[in-house]
Amino acid sequence: MRKPLIRIVLWLGIMAVLTAVAMGVWLFASGGSQTTESLKWLQFFQTIATFLLPPILCAWIWSEDHQPIRWLKLDKGAHWQEFLLAIAIMICAIPAINLLADLNSRITLPKSIEFIEQILKEQEDAAAVLTERFLQADSIWVLLINIGLMAILPALAEELSFRGTLQQIIAQSQINNHKSQIHIAVWVTAFIFSAIHMQFYGFIPRMLMGAMFGYIFVWTGSLWVPIVMHFTNNGIAILVYYILGAEADGKNYADTFGAGTTWWVGVISIVITSLGLLIFFRRTHKQ
Repeated sequence: MRKPLIRIVLWLGIMAVLTAVAMGVWLFASGGSQTTESLKWLQFFQTIATFLLPPILCAWIWSEDHQPIRWLKLDKGAHWQEFLLAIAIMICAIPAINLLADLNSRITLPKSIEFIEQILKEQEDAAAVLTERFLQADSIWVLLINIGLMAILPALAEELSFRGTLQQIIAQSQINNHKSQIHIAVWVTAFIFSAIHMQFYGFIPRMLMGAMFGYIFVWTGSLWVPIVMHFTNNGIAILVYYILGAEADGKNYADTFGAGTTWWVGVISIVITSLGLLIFFRRTHKQ
């Protein structure tokens, strides 16, 4: 158990140092400007420093032959049919995620800690406003920048950190027997993956999505499959906003389909997604 803890501490230490450096670079270059362009640069630096570089550096240190690509399971691909099935599952899962997010948003905290609920709502409203600012694109060039910044980079960086690093560290520790250890690794990682986004009213669907990425990673042994699924989820939201814009309340259409009056689509989505995951498991299990 000592070795996994040391690895987690090292990973978090490198993450903290590089994040501080990234913040310093941004403050020096922008002077703390709050324009959309400046904040996009901040997100770019933070994503690289917090989620992309630390797992690569740690994997280089931990791997005996200094092959971070191999340690992070980036050296193994998957059959093209598995990639297509994974993308289809992710697309089918979007209404289910929206339904669960809608149900999650209806959770209320006890009156004794009502002030915490107010703080959480204010944080999420501020995050939603910032996200809408980022999503606005008046040209194909800005759209491509958004896809790179909000779909490609997060998909690669976050999967390297969470599934590629944290999940593997927990899975390789000796807390329990091998089979249950895998489940512990998937769900603990999914919990932290959701919690670190600091969005309480989307916690449950994001945790379930993280668990789905985790199991897909376990079944295929390739980190590229959850990376592609993560990119698909983010990319669809960006494209839908670019094509349709936002609803009257500022929400992205891609984030509401399957909830509200279309709740029945969300229920169907849950069933189809579950069947898709079952098919995926049986396919990879046979191989």
